[in-house]
Amino acid sequence: MNLLRQLAGMLALALTLTLALALSPWVGAAVAQESSYVQVEAQPSLDKAMDRARAYAGTFGDVQGFRVRSGWYAIVLGPMTAEAAANRLMALRAAGTIPGDAFLTTAAEMGERFWPVGAAPEVEPAPALQAAPAIESDPALQAAPAIESDPALQAAPAIESDPAAAEPAAPVEETRDQALAAEAALSPDERADLQSALQWYGFYAGTIDGAIGKGSRKSMAAWQAARGYEPTGVLTTIQRAELVGGWKSDRAEFGFETVTDVESGIEVSLPLGLVEFDSYAPPFATYKAKAGSGLTIRLISEPGDVAALAGLYDALQGLDVMPPDGERALEEASFTIRGKNAEIESLAHARAEKGAVKGYLISWTPALDSRIDRILPVIQASFHPNGAKALDPGLVPLDEAVRRGLIAGLEAKRPLRSQSGLFVSADGAVVTTQNAVAQCGRVTIERETEAEVAAADPMSGLVLLKPRAPIAPPAFAGFAAGLPQKGAQVTAIGWSYGDRLPAPVLNPGLLEDTAGLDGRPGVVRLALTTLPGDAGGPVLDNTGAVIGLLLPGNPGGPALPQGVALAATSGALSSLLAQAEIDPAPGTAVAPASPDALATMGQGMTALVSCWE
Repeated sequence: MNLLRQLAGMLALALTLTLALALSPWVGAAVAQESSYVQVEAQPSLDKAMDRARAYAGTFGDVQGFRVRSGWYAIVLGPMTAEAAANRLMALRAAGTIPGDAFLTTAAEMGERFWPVGAAPEVEPAPALQAAPAIESDPALQAAPAIESDPALQAAPAIESDPAAAEPAAPVEETRDQALAAEAALSPDERADLQSALQWYGFYAGTIDGAIGKGSRKSMAAWQAARGYEPTGVLTTIQRAELVGGWKSDRAEFGFETVTDVESGIEVSLPLGLVEFDSYAPPFATYKAKAGSGLTIRLISEPGDVAALAGLYDALQGLDVMPPDGERALEEASFTIRGKNAEIESLAHARAEKGAVKGYLISWTPALDSRIDRILPVIQASFHPNGAKALDPGLVPLDEAVRRGLIAGLEAKRPLRSQSGLFVSADGAVVTTQNAVAQCGRVTIERETEAEVAAADPMSGLVLLKPRAPIAPPAFAGFAAGLPQKGAQVTAIGWSYGDRLPAPVLNPGLLEDTAGLDGRPGVVRLALTTLPGDAGGPVLDNTGAVIGLLLPGNPGGPALPQGVALAATSGALSSLLAQAEIDPAPGTAVAPASPDALATMGQGMTALVSCWE
């Protein structure tokens, strides 16, 4: 009887082992099915790893954190199948949303879990194993003596698994025919997604219709070449996953939505994950940076034609948000401006059509540099003027706003100081005072044209500026042959208030003395009231000929009383002009000029000289 019980026990044990072996592949498959991860980062300390996991969790919904064998703390995405992990790694790398050194890993490498906070501390065993009921043995078997195993079996070394087997299999590439077959099996929506993804990255400009034609093939080949693949024009399954996965990831990250701005009459896709509507301030509808994204988008909308377009082109270049270094292109009905410095980069584009000027001004900080090339093409491709309606300019026309140093609430770039100068040649050379250019990072003539000092005369305190690009001034100086008599009426012209007014002002006065206060030759004394911005401006006789150049106060001496001014004579300018090889032009008029003619000549020859940081 005991022998029968022993045999029954052995049979039960054999059956149990057989069932376990039979079920083991299925259990193993269940464990391995979703046991791969994309490791995006590792940190040596738990506190730092917690901070980084929290940051990634703001972008990805499946962030986990584990301590690994090295003692570091790994941040991973998953779990998922090996194939899904491989495809996702490629897509996220291509999109630039994870570090370039991210790699695939498995659950076998994971130790204690620290993220999400409150999650189970270790990798959970497979549910199939947890649910398996315990097999109860026959009580009779408990009484049976233990079957001793062969000692030789106890000494047998454990069978080690192949380390390579733990690694996820590399994705299998397809032949061109296989790729074509896989492409043919796509639904119309999936093919449209493929075109949308190509358009997103700037490779496709056609219609999103789900029809794969020559244009789509050419775009796919261009994308393949840019990614380092053979440009076959047919994407493999893995390449499609990389392209479309990156596109979908971008859309989720940036939150692009189609915005129909009724007030400005513009329809466009905007990254509402990065910007939010702020205000209307014609000609802009402003979408400000959201959560410190560093991106600002201003939709441009104003009534007008090509003249308004040209005015806007000039005005935008005077704003702080448009750095001076970068490409500029003004065409017949459109313009593009790009500027960049260490703090900001901006792109502006606008077009005049159907009685309105519409476009955009996009500005971003260096923090967005790695992603801006995925944002700009979407805005540019989706921008669409929606009807003839434009933002109402309101009470402040554009030219007035520019004159006041403001445009639609944006602060214009302002010089450190501005004062007057005298055009002395047809190509725009200017004489002004030395203090106008002292300690300047750069100097401009007439607000925009950069200039450099070509000659200086320390004795008179005057300098000659030459523009880096030729200027055609409305008029330039014609010098008087001599000085008028004492007491003669003269007219000083200058930018009394710097660049705050649209034109220089006329200031009538009298010639009081033909020598300086200390009898120094080459300087005359005038009876007129001046402001600092007038220095460097011309003094004309009644025919419109130049008799001198206003000096700043009393160089090297005490301050002058109110109503007294000094001017360097035209003779004192001769040595300075000779240095620059400029022959002074003589005045030709002999009869007194009318007030209007005097104003026209004087304002035409008076330059605005500005000093910038």
